[in-house]
Amino acid sequence: MGILNKIQAAEALLSANKALFLSDPHLTSLLFRLESAITASHKAMVMAGIVEICRRCDEERGGSCCGDGMERHYDQWLILTNLLLGVDISHDRQDPRACFFLGRKGCILRARHTICINYLCSDITKSVDPDLVSQLKIREGEELSLLFHTIEHLKRIVRERGGQV
Repeated sequence: MGILNKIQAAEALLSANKALFLSDPHLTSLLFRLESAITASHKAMVMAGIVEICRRCDEERGGSCCGDGMERHYDQWLILTNLLLGVDISHDRQDPRACFFLGRKGCILRARHTICINYLCSDITKSVDPDLVSQLKIREGEELSLLFHTIEHLKRIVRERGGQV
């Protein structure tokens, strides 16, 4: 299934089940906690200097780890999570050489795939204080755990509570 089909599937899931999702207190709690964890991970990346290293790499070397095809790792559940977090997902790719979700100022998604969260290139691992990387990895672990539980709960709602797939 191509990325546009996955986006449309996520939009259809949201459209058919929005009231069910928003009325589930456990889901709304998970989404709130996930948003906080994402913010904490991003803050740790900024504090470690990783965001700046990535920006320089992209601008000075014309490179990005967010290459064309990275979007293949995303499914409708991860895209649905982003929609529930308020992300506006375009049906158009910004850069034909980049991941579908890479915008002008970085990734447009809040909830990202494991590889997008965990990957650190050798430039980063060589230049960033290992203690800062360790702190980041703790935050990322919290983010990934909440992301997993959020997606599993979304699936459970649809499967057990009469939602429409």
